[in-house]
Amino acid sequence: MVQRVTATEEALMLIKQLQDEHGEIMFHQSGGCCDNSAANCYLPTDLTIGAYDVKLGEVGGVPFYIGKSQYEYWKHTQLILDVIEGNGGTFSLEGSTGKAFHTRSRLFTEDEWAAIESQVTLDLI
Repeated sequence: MVQRVTATEEALMLIKQLQDEHGEIMFHQSGGCCDNSAANCYLPTDLTIGAYDVKLGEVGGVPFYIGKSQYEYWKHTQLILDVIEGNGGTFSLEGSTGKAFHTRSRLFTEDEWAAIESQVTLDLI
């Protein structure tokens, strides 16, 4: 099964750190504006997931959502959650760690895309 979203080891370590500190968390890949164009990490009570969000999968056991319009733009790519040094989004839970989640991407191969098109794995909320 082709994963639409994955995470680097460094991202998985930061996810674990945030889970240890906050408990249940979630990600939402933003489309920009005041919350930047990054994967932001939230407590489930801090952001309402709705009809215009798509669940891409999970990273480190944490659900990862993207806005439906962003999904349409990025659906041919695999999102790779990574970590960089510095400050991330002001709303994201990792803000005080001196690290920031950073989304990288790569195009799916033709074989991967064919497999994805045959899967029914997206959870449209």
